[in-house]
Amino acid sequence: MGPPPATSTVGATAGVRVKVSDRYVEIKNGIFELTLSNPDGIVTGVRYNGVDNLMEILNKEDNRGYWDLVWSPLGERTGIFDVIKGTVFRIIYQDEDQAEVSFVRTWDPSLEGKAVPLNIDKRFIVLRGCSGFYTYGIYEHQEGWPGFSLGETRVAFKLRKDKFHYMALADDRQRIMPMPEDRVPPRGQQLAYPEAVLLVDPINPDLRGEVDDKYQYSCEDQYNNVHGWISFDPPIGFWQITPSDEFRTGGPLKQNLTSHVGPTMLAMFLSGHYAGDDLSPKFTNGEYWKKVHGPVFMYLNSSWDGSDPTLLWEDAKVQVINWMHITCLIDILLLFTKVQVITFRLNKFLLIVQSVMNTREVTCYLILSFSFGNQMMIEKESWPYCFALSEDFQKTEQRGCISGRLLVRDRYLEDADLYATAAYVGLALPGDAGSWQRECKAYQFWCRAEDDGSFCIRNIVTGDYNLYAWVPGFIGDYKLDATLTISSGQYLNLPDIYSSCSF
Repeated sequence: MGPPPATSTVGATAGVRVKVSDRYVEIKNGIFELTLSNPDGIVTGVRYNGVDNLMEILNKEDNRGYWDLVWSPLGERTGIFDVIKGTVFRIIYQDEDQAEVSFVRTWDPSLEGKAVPLNIDKRFIVLRGCSGFYTYGIYEHQEGWPGFSLGETRVAFKLRKDKFHYMALADDRQRIMPMPEDRVPPRGQQLAYPEAVLLVDPINPDLRGEVDDKYQYSCEDQYNNVHGWISFDPPIGFWQITPSDEFRTGGPLKQNLTSHVGPTMLAMFLSGHYAGDDLSPKFTNGEYWKKVHGPVFMYLNSSWDGSDPTLLWEDAKVQVINWMHITCLIDILLLFTKVQVITFRLNKFLLIVQSVMNTREVTCYLILSFSFGNQMMIEKESWPYCFALSEDFQKTEQRGCISGRLLVRDRYLEDADLYATAAYVGLALPGDAGSWQRECKAYQFWCRAEDDGSFCIRNIVTGDYNLYAWVPGFIGDYKLDATLTISSGQYLNLPDIYSSCSF
């Protein structure tokens, strides 16, 4: 049996509506309803599939769905936990097809030592016919502001514990989870550190004798694309989908938290987990910094026939598709396509063709998703999102692309150079070889090389970068001894690159 379709057709044609009151902002599209506190920008409610609220109704409203960070003044080691609450609300855009709202918190000198010296703009987006919502944040440290260290920032969602009991983050990493009550005495016994708890008398007796620890569910960022929770009654999935790693720090091997007992679901952007203070960016007086974290997608799905709720995972996760099978279809479609955006949703088939036109020619940026109810793939192939309206979030036509081929040259081998098969090739801020592992202020872009060592990195934010690489099975980090400047619309094809490595 295949996975269920991504959304129910009920309400899928309804337009997006925004209702603003003194305390709340309510956004609905006929599929679900999102409630945010005004002007804080905290997710207080998500109504979906007959359930009034998927968020934990036993928690206070500011402890349900929120952006947070941990910061400290320079020179101090104790971090300050801060749930980011906006002070000014505004509607960025609203029509039948889309709504984007903003919750801004602005720093001024009177807050020195009391609040992190950042301007923060939290955005939320709801689209017509879309079963879920997007969120992203724009952080800015202006010149002359006090220095500080940023230890962590993320989005956290705390779901209803009476409904969400099954957690999934990979095909082989999903299970029935303990209840939060199981982690405290007398049901639980803390072990060597607070996160590790022996389940002595859990509510579910099948879990007796197990150890629960949120770090058991960590994941390398390169695989940390989708995770979340399933309710069996009614069958509902609540998923956090991250379609790009570009805004996360430390490169593709950096480990981060995912979901854990709560039920809690995290979108981690920056953290020192598994790395320590090296991955906490320090901002000195006078340093200007701005970065967009996200967008990430909070996806809701429900079972087609109520048979097997675990199929909701199949709908949410990443799968591989064969582009060659549909090349002919694309060519035929383009012959007749002159509109800017065409979207076809035929049950379990999604095709988006996005054409950008100028006075001389038509340049087609194809975002193709051919899936059987596979939302993660849809999000990845739609990146960068064309609907996020902040000028700080660069769209496809504003970004660049780089390609080339990496070969391995070993001085102990007299034969021809070796293909850098499956090499990790990436762009990060200029630095020494391997410095990408500690880089935590800017964007990074990575890909895996093909069998012949060829690579292509797409949708690169404009700026100056070094090219870094390493090859599985070979010793050594590679860095191209040149600064690469990526400009809008640029396609940079490098000559063959030779890495001197050893087995």
